[in-house]
Amino acid sequence: MPDRNYFVYMLASRRNGTLYIGVTSDLAGRIWQHKNHVHNGFTKRYSVSMLVWYENFDDVTVAIQREKTMKKWPRQWKINEIEKMNPTWRDLYDDLFL
Repeated sequence: MPDRNYFVYMLASRRNGTLYIGVTSDLAGRIWQHKNHVHNGFTKRYSVSMLVWYENFDDVTVAIQREKTMKKWPRQWKINEIEKMNPTWRDLYDDLFL
């Protein structure tokens, strides 16, 4: 069976703005969908499309559990996690995929 990568990611509307946490096996494609408002929903409604944090996993079960756990965290914990990886809250999509 081929190796597969899974990503837990956080999007923001702006620095310290609205946050969204998701999981995907195609980070570039999924973030592109968010940025282009392909699907109606939370990220489209609140203009949440900046990739500000992500983690890579090789086990989908572990990735899904991490996503569920993080969604229950207090907001400040999420902000702390973002700022460890990305203290300036730049859009990582640009760094990774453009």
